[in-house]
Amino acid sequence: MNSETTELRILFAGGGTGGHLFPALAIADTIRKQHPTAAIWFVGTRKKIEARIVPKRGYGFETIWISGLQRSLEPANVLFPVKVIVSLVQSFLILRRCRPQVVVGTGGYVCGPVVFVASLMRIPTLLQEQNSYPGMTTRLLASRATEVHLTFEISRVHFTKQDNLHVSGNPTRSELGTISRSEGARAFNLNPMQQTVLVVGGSLGASSLNQATTAILHDLIKQKVQLLWQTGEKGYDQCAAAVSRAGKETKDLIRLRKFIDRMEYAYAASDLVVCRAGATTIAELTRVGVPSILVPYPAAAADHQTENAKAMVEAEAAVLLNDADIKNKLGAIIIDLLRSQEKRDRMAAKAKSLAKPDAAQELANRIIELAQLT
Repeated sequence: MNSETTELRILFAGGGTGGHLFPALAIADTIRKQHPTAAIWFVGTRKKIEARIVPKRGYGFETIWISGLQRSLEPANVLFPVKVIVSLVQSFLILRRCRPQVVVGTGGYVCGPVVFVASLMRIPTLLQEQNSYPGMTTRLLASRATEVHLTFEISRVHFTKQDNLHVSGNPTRSELGTISRSEGARAFNLNPMQQTVLVVGGSLGASSLNQATTAILHDLIKQKVQLLWQTGEKGYDQCAAAVSRAGKETKDLIRLRKFIDRMEYAYAASDLVVCRAGATTIAELTRVGVPSILVPYPAAAADHQTENAKAMVEAEAAVLLNDADIKNKLGAIIIDLLRSQEKRDRMAAKAKSLAKPDAAQELANRIIELAQLT
């Protein structure tokens, strides 16, 4: 796109996981609906989820050479300082070429170099934080950012500078909640009259969720339950082999996917969701109003996924299951919930009451206002 002729020029930085990418896409989609000629770019890495998803959505995509710093002593950490320096230079070149009016960071290591360089170049910056305990990148950049938008009011205590903080909620895609059950079932060749469980390990997969689901395949099949199962890239082959060993009846009731691009269809087709408790996942569950079994990722920073899940459980919108207990308890909890339509309906209504469906619009409005001030 010619940056001289478009009315808005916005650059998003965030990726590595769906939790950082999808809020950015929700905001970008909202801006594009209001300003169809806006030039919108994303910065990410070549090998993560953003490289696959962003180009499909019709946005410009630039890459930098950066990765996360491993918490354990690993050889990959030796290259980290070099990657940071290279990514800072790459960020400068991208920003000079695209000339965005606003840079939006949605967290993760991709966000760091881009937002930092943008602040040095005096480009207005907006950070959007999904989790109750802010990520390291957000905490490091918050004092330099023009605005920092939080999902939870309680997150304010983690910041020294307070005058640039706003509580706006976690953006979700507008398509969520607009798909009928029959449309969702048709998208995955499922029978809309049969009960369906959606198991989602996140965009990177989750080995414990996959192992526990493998262990209860026969229990689900006995109940004639359909299973829509996102395994992640790493777990797919092993899960596919388990399904194959289970026989034809099992295979007929299971839809296995490495990754589900259009989650709005998956949610619509499902009676119950089993998933991690990332902030973006929680925001999506509340927007569509679906009962869930939340299994927090135990290695998440500051155990923030457990905190996310507790908020849902306290509202009676979900069941919390510790990762250590998943193999022994998952099957029984699923069957118990599937047997009670009343319980699931109550959980679904409670979940929907927690939703903040206007978060993407509120953030889009702030970004547009910042752009128009430049």
